[in-house]
Amino acid sequence: MKSNYKHIIKNAYKLTKSQKDNGQLATYIPELANVDPSMLGVHMTKVDGTNFGMGNHLDKFSIQSIAKVLSLTLAYKILGEKIWKRIDVEPSGTKFDSLLLLEINNGIPRNPFVNSGAIVICDILITHLKNASKEFLSFVRDISDLPDLTYSDKIADSEKATGYRNVALCNFIKSFGNIDNEPSEVLDFYFDMCSLEMNCEQVSRTFTFLANGGNKISDNKKIISNAKSKRINALMLTCGFYDESGEFAFKVGLPGKSGVGGGIVALYPNNYAIAVWSPKLNPNGNSYRGMKLLEEVTTHSELSIF
Repeated sequence: MKSNYKHIIKNAYKLTKSQKDNGQLATYIPELANVDPSMLGVHMTKVDGTNFGMGNHLDKFSIQSIAKVLSLTLAYKILGEKIWKRIDVEPSGTKFDSLLLLEINNGIPRNPFVNSGAIVICDILITHLKNASKEFLSFVRDISDLPDLTYSDKIADSEKATGYRNVALCNFIKSFGNIDNEPSEVLDFYFDMCSLEMNCEQVSRTFTFLANGGNKISDNKKIISNAKSKRINALMLTCGFYDESGEFAFKVGLPGKSGVGGGIVALYPNNYAIAVWSPKLNPNGNSYRGMKLLEEVTTHSELSIF
């Protein structure tokens, strides 16, 4: 790094911590409304394995939509380029759970990171795997080096009880013929996938494979090809923050993905992956303080992809 990354993270953390948090908790998922809103953690893992974290970086949180990058990785690995017949690669410009563009695009979601796109990815995995829920969990355990990682029944059940828009999305896509399996089975898997819990250190380490040409940093195992890794990174840059993706690219300048649990992961190819967590969200559903902290880190390290 051009300058000392520990020093930069410390300063970014302190500055962000001292500022007012204008976000709101994601109360539409009851379990997420119970989280301590004052939490703030950050952890960076470099591709050489060195790492550093601050604040609540070892406290677990619900990674929610951050998991969509991992389900896309597995589906892309299985299906290859044929995957793009089922999902587009364009920014949505609408809310993450919007039905609007599905009507215009005949049930083809705009990208894999809006809810509709991630639901189609779940359908693809159910079709191609014997037990999608179990095999996806094994896949994430492998890339994260977390053999005990498991779904949170509490969070999944909380989402299932209130996920009416996701039910509507799945049924709507099914009506266009872009869901092959039973909507109830697809949604069960989708809610499980979003219920994974990790801490900042674990998220940053897990995502280093996308900063390392598709290879794990612990044993250099190939998770996905370099070409596919590049495309996933491009999608994270253009679509990882819903209708705030342009703002994130403008201010932070890294591929990344947010989740309504308040987590954000971002990565700089051939350098590092960084995860931040602060539960209160801005109006676009992205962590208010997480966005600020990452902007500080890339501004002062002068390391963005631009």
